[in-house]
Parts: sequence; C-alpha cells; structure tokens
Amino acid sequence: MVKLKIDGVDVEVQDGTSILEAARLAHIDIPTLCKHPDVDPSAGCGMCIVKAGGRIMRSCCTPAAEGMEIVTNDAELREIRKTVLELILSNHPNSCLTCSRNGACELQDMAAQMGVGGDEIRKILSAEPIDDTTKAIVLEPAKCIVCGRCVDICQNVQNVWALSYLHRGMSTKVTGANDTKLGDSPCIKCGQCAAHCPTGAITDYDTTGKVWNMLKDKDLVTVVQIAPAVRVALGEEFGADFGSNLTGKIYAALRKLGFAKVFDTNFGADLTIIEEATEFVKRFKEKDNLPMFTSCCPAWVDYIEKYYPEMLPHLSSCKSPHEMVGAVAKTYYAEKMGIDAAKIKVVSVMPCTAKKWEIARDETMASSGYQDVDEVITTRELAKMIKQNGIDFANLPEEEADNPLGEYSGAGTIFGVSGGVMTAALRTAFFYITGQELGNLCFDPIIGLDAVKVAEVDIMGTKVRIAVVNGVGNAEAVLEEIKSAMEKGEEMPYHFVEVMACPGGCIAGGGQPKVMGQGRPKPWGINDEIRKLRSQGLNCEDAAAANRLSHKNESIKKLYNDYLGEAGGKLAHKLLHTKYSKRPLYK
Repeated sequence: MVKLKIDGVDVEVQDGTSILEAARLAHIDIPTLCKHPDVDPSAGCGMCIVKAGGRIMRSCCTPAAEGMEIVTNDAELREIRKTVLELILSNHPNSCLTCSRNGACELQDMAAQMGVGGDEIRKILSAEPIDDTTKAIVLEPAKCIVCGRCVDICQNVQNVWALSYLHRGMSTKVTGANDTKLGDSPCIKCGQCAAHCPTGAITDYDTTGKVWNMLKDKDLVTVVQIAPAVRVALGEEFGADFGSNLTGKIYAALRKLGFAKVFDTNFGADLTIIEEATEFVKRFKEKDNLPMFTSCCPAWVDYIEKYYPEMLPHLSSCKSPHEMVGAVAKTYYAEKMGIDAAKIKVVSVMPCTAKKWEIARDETMASSGYQDVDEVITTRELAKMIKQNGIDFANLPEEEADNPLGEYSGAGTIFGVSGGVMTAALRTAFFYITGQELGNLCFDPIIGLDAVKVAEVDIMGTKVRIAVVNGVGNAEAVLEEIKSAMEKGEEMPYHFVEVMACPGGCIAGGGQPKVMGQGRPKPWGINDEIRKLRSQGLNCEDAAAANRLSHKNESIKKLYNDYLGEAGGKLAHKLLHTKYSKRPLYK
C-alpha cells in the first residue's frame, strides 16, 4: 500500500494504482475522455492532467507513489484543460441536436461543465463519409475524437481487430482495418465499440423509423418480443437503479407504443434449450463433433465463421432464441390465431447490435416462408421510442406478456448473463439423460465475470466437462486448446462450451443504455459494477421463479404436442435450426 494526499485528502491505495484511480476511490473527480475501466490507459486526451511536486502529468497512466501530494484542480490546470477541450471541439461538428447521443455524450457534458462553446478555434472537420455498411453499427468519422477506446476494445478486449488507426498527427483517423469499410472488415458487429465510444462517432444502425411505419400500417399485425437482458437495463434510461427488473412496465410500454401482441424472447430461450439439450445429449452419447459450442450469440457465430471455420461442425445448429420466436410466430401462432403470416411483422428488442445483422444473414432466417424477424431495435432505441411517444415509463402499471409465446421459466431469463445458457442447458440435459431433476439448479463455478470458467458435472457417474467463455476475446485460448487436443489425438478438454461475445454476456451488449446524469458512475456506460447489478437482476428472477426448468414450460410442451412433434424432429429442425458457412475476414 502507498499513502499520498490528493487535494489535501489522505488516500491509501495499493501499489501500482494510478493517480486517476486513487482520486476516484477518494471521490475526487478528475475529468477524462479517453480512460475507461475496461481498457488500459492511453493518455490520449490530456484532460486528466494533475500536478505533483510542481510537475504536470497525466493521472490515468501515472502510478500513485508514497508521499505524493497531488493537486487536481487549480487555475493553470483549468486553463490547460479548457484549451485541450477547445482543440478537440475544433475537429467536432456542432450537430448535438440531431445526434443520437445528445444528452448522453461525455464530450457534450464536459464542454457544458467547463464552459466551452466549441467555436473558440476555427473548425477543421473530417470529410470522411459515414460508414453504415454493417447495417448493425454506424461509424461517423466527423464525430470521432480519436480517444482510442473503440480501437482498444476491438483489438485488445474483443481480439477482433476490425478497427485501427490510420495516418498520424492531424490526419489520424479511426477506420476499418486496412482502411476498409466496416462491412468489409473482420467486424463481428458486437457493438462494444459503440458501447465504449464517449461521443456519437459509433452508434446503432437506427431502424426505429421502420418500426414506426409498421405500427402505423393498420393492415399489419406487428408483434414484439424483448430479450432477457432488456428487462434489467431499460429502466436506467428513466431513472431506475442499475439492474432493476422492470419486465411488467416494459410490456405496458410496448402496448402503449401500439404493438398488437407482446411476446417474450425468454419463451424462445426455453425453446432453444429444448432443442440444444436434445442436440447435446445426442452428440454426447454418439461422441459426435464434441465439444459442442452454443450458438445463440450472432457475434460469436460471425467470429467463428471468420476466424475458425474449421470449428463450424462443433457449433450447435440451433437458431438464437429471438429467431425461434419469429419462426414460430409466423407459423404456429399465425395458424392458431387464423392470421395471414404475410401480415405478421416481428420486431425484436435486443441488447445487441449483431442481432440487426443476424436477421438477414442467410435463407435459414426465413424458415417460415418469410423473413422470420423483420426488424431489430436495441434497448437504447426502445428507450428513444418511449420518449418520443411521451410515455411516463416510471409510472406505468405492471402487465403480463401475451400467450402462447410469452410464458417462460427462470432458465429462459438467465440466458442474458455469462454462464446462464450453459446453466439452463445442463438443467434440461441432465433430465433428458437421467429422467431425474437436478437437485442444485445452479453451477457456481461458471457464474461471474472471470474470463474462462470451467467445471465438471457428474451425470449418473459420467463426467461432463464444460467451459464458459466470457467475452469473445477469451475464445482464442479455448479454441486453440481444443485444436491442440484434436491434432494430438487426445481426449477433448471439454464436452460443452458456451461463448458470449460481450464481456458479462448480453446484459452488457452493444445496444444497452449509456446513461449519464447525477449519481451515475463515471465514465458513463458499462463497467463491471453495472454488469454485476444487471446480472443480479436476472439471477434473482430465476431464483424466485415458480418454474426454473425449460422442459416444464407448459406452452413449450403444447407447442411440441400440437405442432412441432418431437424435439429435433423434421419440422423442429426446419423452423428452429440453421447452418453456417466460412466467411472471409476481408471482402
């Protein structure tokens, strides 16, 4: 431990802690634009300068030392910060009113806090065109402040390397790798770049206009579904505590927006488990293409198609839960309700930007005879629509989802957290193998934010080895371990592997809220504390659920009895499963 003074306050921190982190632990605010808890310090923006012994230094990358006396704010520091901010704004357009990040922009907030208007220095704006080629995220170079967060997240956290710097000095820009468009790069559309961008330089590919048009068309039956992670994040946009589970209010808000029916992706999660557990049990008994990888995360699927296509036979063929709901809505539900499937439009509210790309990825996403899911909007986009409609979200009543595609178990809920898919699948796989229910429905070793979590489950004397990969940046080590065993002819290290592209799982997806304001932690947006609170919101719902097992969902049972037939059967495979293909890293 080292002891120092920051603005006259005695502070004791672990050796190696930066001055910036030490100040935050002492509740002393030092402004910064480039530093984020998820990335290493780059010392890029220069806003976090402090004084120590008369010297000026950047606090994000300078370790606290014994006996230091730090000054974080005086006339000289304020003037330097103001000048730095004026220089940053000289390359930034004054388009706040039309920017999707208006009111949730760290640059905008800092300019207001420091009284900088943005016109102090003649502007030199980027002429680079907007890049929306992924149809999932949008890169707007004119709004980029070259803080480096997106590049660091993409390269060093996600290990995708779709974003990089180009040129030097005033000409420096962030662009697709090798100066390609993002749609032609290795980008897997996870949206972590957008989740960590402090401005509006990287945002969602906005499809709210298309959804409004669907709702306005009286000839259409527009239905909606919400993903597990949406329910513990949307409330943040309306002042709720982090992790608050507001499922009932969200149902009510969606009905006020005009959706004909409100379904739940958790139903699709239960359905996925029935198919995925059936598939795993078959593979496990036949020792066929083990280990089996989960397939509900489209960014992970895109990653393996690009980086490890030789591993594609190991991916579960199950579609993601919202795609299953879309396929069932336009077949089973349409027939049951006597509705022309051509008139049903399915909108998915997702925490994920990659889902926007997934809905049109190939012909298997139109197994109903139509595109199974018509549009995807993110949690952030739903919040925008609720605000546009003038809905008083905080005071909405609690409502229920519409059946038969609204019932779900606790197992369906935990799909939104790292380790949740594996936990839900094992609960049902154990039953399918033994005919008995698991005594303990939780697997503590695979819960939490560790990079790779491993465990061994005893099923009637048979050991099932599992791994949970938290964030696609940690997938390479596991994949290489499996490849090495294959090449050497050794026993597989794992039988079943879950991978979620976003650290923490869907609760920290690229489309989740980036909330600012009084009482919110800085920097605004995602961090591990928020990941834990959102995870807790889902885990608590599972723990309190009357039914915590996907195979005991009565609506799922009826779906199979009345329509699909057996799990993994011909019709189930047609509607609920997909296929994969090798994709080039660069187009």
